Amino acid sequence: MPGTLVAMPGVLPDGETVPVDGSLPATATTAVGARGFGVYVHVPFCASRCGYCDFNTYTAAELGGGASREGYADTVLAELALAARVLGDSPPPRVDTVFVGGGTPTLLPADDLARILDGIDRTWGLAADAEVTTEANPESVTPESLKLLRAAGYTRISLGMQSAAPGVLAILDRKHSAGRATAAALEARDAGFEHVNLDLIYGTPGERAEDFAASLDQVVAAGVDHVSAYALIVEDGTRLAARMKRGELAYPSDDVAADRYLAAEAALDAAGLSWYEVSNWARTDEARCRHNLLYWTGADWWGLGPGAHSHVGGVRWWNVKHPSAYAQRLAAGASPGLAREVLTVDEAHMEDVMLRLRLASGLPLAVLDGTGRAGAERALADGLLDADEYGAGRAVLTLRGRLLADAVVRDLLP
Repeated sequence: MPGTLVAMPGVLPDGETVPVDGSLPATATTAVGARGFGVYVHVPFCASRCGYCDFNTYTAAELGGGASREGYADTVLAELALAARVLGDSPPPRVDTVFVGGGTPTLLPADDLARILDGIDRTWGLAADAEVTTEANPESVTPESLKLLRAAGYTRISLGMQSAAPGVLAILDRKHSAGRATAAALEARDAGFEHVNLDLIYGTPGERAEDFAASLDQVVAAGVDHVSAYALIVEDGTRLAARMKRGELAYPSDDVAADRYLAAEAALDAAGLSWYEVSNWARTDEARCRHNLLYWTGADWWGLGPGAHSHVGGVRWWNVKHPSAYAQRLAAGASPGLAREVLTVDEAHMEDVMLRLRLASGLPLAVLDGTGRAGAERALADGLLDADEYGAGRAVLTLRGRLLADAVVRDLLP
């Protein structure tokens, strides 16, 4: 299915040890930011845990001692200082994008989010047209807090709506009311945010076609310029997975998810929002999430916060998960990095194909080897790749191809 929820994972991969000082191989720092540079800030706090969530987030009860919201901004700034030392004489030419995600970043005071952004600007310098995004739960913002965030330099907000149906929100353990997300979107516009996104989840057990249609209607009526829509993924260890194992809820249906995706494409396209990535639609080119485009096109970024992932010059690393361990390492003057990997040429190629094929711009056929070209020819014959784009030398998914994007990717790889 085309939509998978992308966020800070609850389970981290294995890898080689990160040096105590966080230093990178010299080959990784020769051209930092040549393809763009972003900063991701992970805020791991939530007021409550949603039943489907396996992200690296913590409620107050789950945190225990040694970590708190109150000192979190200072801890992030300590990692930022370490990052400045690591990049040293090879800093990025500018910071093109900042994305504060979670968790619920807006559980932190607006002043703390402002201090973090100011720290990034002082360290590396924000580009004049930098995109600065924060995620937010609809119930965690007010007109006043939104104005403070906008005044601090945040230009874009992404609100977790998920659904307009009360029954679906209840199954997902969302705490906001059915209309709160669209109300918050309007408040963000009034506060001066240049770009506003609403997130949807489709395929929740018990969701009817008319429930999803109503969600799409509300999104369109809110006048946002960006929409993300993801198929529900049931992760092991979550409350939702446990309920399904007990037979209380049905497992998601791929056929239903495909129907929902087609409904989203029809409604959003009719409202003037065009897909630019399989799970994302924007009203204009300027409304596209430039930070995510950095990820999808192989640029560099530094991830601040527990569990955060970074990528610089072909080296990818990830921080320790728990906020207490994260704070303790930084307090001791050590890198919070848990492990890292240096991507091989083949691994970089695989990721490039996987990510760029999901974009409306697709990828050049010239980057494929013989096996990949043969797979592209089969996909074209099956109606999964656009014939005109193929003739122009690019692999671009058709609507049907977007429904089967993972299968097409497998055909294009060695």
